[in-house]
Amino acid sequence: MEKINFKHSIIFFNFCILVSPIYLMINFELIFFCLFLILTLGISHGALDNIKGKKLLNLFGCKKMIAFYLTYIFTSFLVVIFWLKFPNTVLLIFLIVAAYHFGKEDTVFSFRGKFLMSEFLYFLKGSAVIMAPLLLKREETNEIFKILNFSVFEARIFNDQFLISMLILSLLSSLYISNKKNTNLKGLMVMDFFSLIILNFFLPPILAFTIYFCFLHSIRHSISLIFELDKSFKPGLKKFISKVVPLTFVTGIIFLLSIYFLDNFYKLDEAIYKVIFIGLASLTFPHILLEYLLEKNEKKT
Repeated sequence: MEKINFKHSIIFFNFCILVSPIYLMINFELIFFCLFLILTLGISHGALDNIKGKKLLNLFGCKKMIAFYLTYIFTSFLVVIFWLKFPNTVLLIFLIVAAYHFGKEDTVFSFRGKFLMSEFLYFLKGSAVIMAPLLLKREETNEIFKILNFSVFEARIFNDQFLISMLILSLLSSLYISNKKNTNLKGLMVMDFFSLIILNFFLPPILAFTIYFCFLHSIRHSISLIFELDKSFKPGLKKFISKVVPLTFVTGIIFLLSIYFLDNFYKLDEAIYKVIFIGLASLTFPHILLEYLLEKNEKKT
């Protein structure tokens, strides 16, 4: 696993270096390309939540999967309702939770710090995903936030000095987390950080996020799931693909139907932005909650 993740980071880092200048020489429908990647590679890394949900129910002595599906869907639906009612509050919470999630899930080794220290370090590490586009592509990033009815980052506190400080802390947290690890793992953490910087320096925010989300975060998480399904990569990959296709397909259809509905009220690009980010939020909250509950209860047993 360590060698695979290290090679993955090297490939991703070089991919970022190559794809960034290439983008400047071509012209294509950016938002549709990003939507396609998110609906396929992006969403698929969470499409095994039903299997994890079954494990969690077994720990509680419950065998009715309908309980898991109803709870998961209700949580997702609740996130959408609260977002529409309190966009600033819910999106801010989502960004904080997402930063922690990105920081933890992209760390391919276990790390234990003092009480709440590890959680805070994971948050700082993952905050680069949000702070990099705000610093390097501020106007374009704020345009996306305006579409989402979010205005918090327009406050004076989020000036260049603050954003640079957060990025420095993000890099330092990566170095601290990997302090006692071998050179490969330290190099992996540094490459991941600078990959984000390269992407956001050259590319529009939505494309930079999509490439990170699909080709680093999602693939890395998928690799761990593949080895959970089978100790050998190829058999595990076949099992992974067969299991993720149904839920990925269903989720993709729901996203597309949502875009079709919202297209009656907004411009198509705006409808897609809303569905991408509100949709990801509605999936991220129950996904993280499931991961947390499963981790905590497995430790007890």
